This record gives sequence, structure tokens and C-alpha cells, in this order.
Amino acid sequence: MTGLNRMLEPGMIVQHPDQPEWGLGQVQSNINGRVTVNFREQGKVVIAGDRVSLMPVFDHD
Repeated sequence: MTGLNRMLEPGMIVQHPDQPEWGLGQVQSNINGRVTVNFREQGKVVIAGDRVSLMPVFDHD
């Protein structure tokens, strides 16, 4: 799992760096390197934490 993904916790808001059209997503879980995120425009997606570094978003509406 990449460095930033280790700190992700349920409730945090993130963006997928390669899929900006998915919009912001809320982390649902982070278990054994698999991060489940519910994106506004894509729905629920399970991300392999060792392949994609999700970007935390701290300033959002």
C-alpha cells in the first residue's frame, strides 16, 4: 500500500488521481490494502492501495 493510503480512514474525502470525472469520494473502509470509496459520480469502488495513491481532500464543500 502506498504511503498516503495507509492514513486513510472511513469518512475521509478523497479523489482518484486518474479519474477526476468520478468526483469526490468518501472512504468507507481501508482493510489489508484495499480501500473502498463511494464516489459521487461513480458509486462504490474498491481500490488496490498498492496500485493507486488516492488524494486526500481537506478543503471541500
